[in-house]
Amino acid sequence: MDLFDAQATSATGVPEPAANAPLAVRMRPRSLDEVVGQEHLLAEGSPLVRLIGPDAAAASIVLWGPPGTGKTTLAYLVAGSRRFVELSAVTAGIKDVRAVIDDSKRRVAMGERETVLFIDEIHRFTRTQQDALLPAVENRWVTLIGATTENPSFSVVGPLLSRSLLLTLKPLTSDAVSSLVDRAIEDERGLAGAIQVDPEAREHIVRVAGADARKALTLLEAVADAAGPGGTVTAELAERAMDAALVAYDKSGDQHYDVISAFIKSVRGSDVDAALHYLARMVVAGEDPRFIARRLVILAAEDVGLADPQGLVVAQAAADAVSFIGMPEGRIVLGEATAYLALAPKSNRSYLAIDRAIADVRAGRAGTVPPHLRDAHYAGAERIGHGKGYQYAHDAEHGVAAQQYLPDSVVDATYYEPTDHGFERTLGERRAHLRKLLGRDP
Repeated sequence: MDLFDAQATSATGVPEPAANAPLAVRMRPRSLDEVVGQEHLLAEGSPLVRLIGPDAAAASIVLWGPPGTGKTTLAYLVAGSRRFVELSAVTAGIKDVRAVIDDSKRRVAMGERETVLFIDEIHRFTRTQQDALLPAVENRWVTLIGATTENPSFSVVGPLLSRSLLLTLKPLTSDAVSSLVDRAIEDERGLAGAIQVDPEAREHIVRVAGADARKALTLLEAVADAAGPGGTVTAELAERAMDAALVAYDKSGDQHYDVISAFIKSVRGSDVDAALHYLARMVVAGEDPRFIARRLVILAAEDVGLADPQGLVVAQAAADAVSFIGMPEGRIVLGEATAYLALAPKSNRSYLAIDRAIADVRAGRAGTVPPHLRDAHYAGAERIGHGKGYQYAHDAEHGVAAQQYLPDSVVDATYYEPTDHGFERTLGERRAHLRKLLGRDP
């Protein structure tokens, strides 16, 4: 979006919204004085403050922070009176980026200032798309401002990050969000005092919005519409107007990874209530249920393991059921599997065992297969000794043939060491008995 071509802007560069624009757009701060939170970025003499103003130096920026913390607002303020073009990495491609760069180069050649190119969700650009920005940033054909909810160290290519100033935005406090709500209720750009909001309703809006200012103003607008001009928003009205809590969760950002991490760690830690809480947050936020189901299958093998072999069966059945029935009924299946795995005894010994075996193989300790275990189902195998001396286990006492199975290089290796948790206690006893029959233990 080219704001200079599309709509008027204020003296500070922030676009003047239409009268029917969403409340969050109408209340966008027009100057640093109206920005709430982010005090660490707004201190006098800070790098950000030095970039704002008619005589400010040009510098590309990466703004990193949760949704609704002011990344777009700060981009407008930095741009000031310069031409401002906004692209979303969700919908824009390399062709769009190059068109902006070429146009800005032409304008610079004619004596104009470079264009400020704002790319929202820049982490969604591929490496190739991000690399295409490097010459323009390095030669200052454009001033790039990228916004991301993901850690730039992992989501933005190093050369681009090294040429930009990284500014980290912090989640807004409840007090900061509350002040924004109060301002929107009274400000002429907002609701202009047309409604009253009870303290309990206001607290409910702030609590549901979390640290997201945009979400808070969107919820306020919804309850204001429900109350009507001159009305009063009560706690009951606020709850009815907000059909479902808008969970502070970004499916593609850091919170996505934080919530799924907390979910897995809660199941692993056997706290069923915490596990169901994080599952609920993902369900309400619209997370792909197949993603959740896949993580449960992995967890069942990695963390429950042979302490309860049925855990993997339950997890796989849940994955199949969710794929078959979809949502919203899939939440019931996911809840059942989550509760089962959280309450199951835990063991990661089979997971550790295969990794120990892989480590030996990668370290060159694979060794040759003992001759008596080699394939003997072909002509000439007997002549070279393959299969010679092999003892058929079903013909041996107890169905266990005492012979060497491991290669010489790892003949004494022990990979699987069961715990005494759940069914693995039984497996441990069985393992000890078998090792004696095999002659591996005295």
